[in-house]
Amino acid sequence: MTIDVHALGAQQLKTLISAAERRREVLETRRPAATVRRELTAVAKAAGYTVAEILGTPQAAATPAPRRAATRKRGKVAPKYRDPDNKRNTWSGRGRMPRWLAERTRHGRSVADFLIPGLARPTASKHAAIGQKTVFKQG
Repeated sequence: MTIDVHALGAQQLKTLISAAERRREVLETRRPAATVRRELTAVAKAAGYTVAEILGTPQAAATPAPRRAATRKRGKVAPKYRDPDNKRNTWSGRGRMPRWLAERTRHGRSVADFLIPGLARPTASKHAAIGQKTVFKQG
């Protein structure tokens, strides 16, 4: 914390000086933390306890947290989409859409234009009517 003493008025400086003197007195009268820690440990040991037992440190902090169950890794999937300009750019349809495909769809092309012929069907959107009737009665 930096205080600009040149910007303070006379009353503000007096208040700051008195607060600093009170803080200095507290720090001078206080015993060092290492000494207090040693004394607390000795008193607790004499009574047959540890400082952690007396102060009630949580058990969770003392014992390591249980490990999460390993998530099953998804298997490899064949690519569904391929960039016609660069054959090495492929996408399986899982996860986030790659930059090359997002850029091209932003310019008006459809994702279906990049399907690998004979190998893939388009990835269904969340609201697609898969498994639902798509034929309606006329009349």
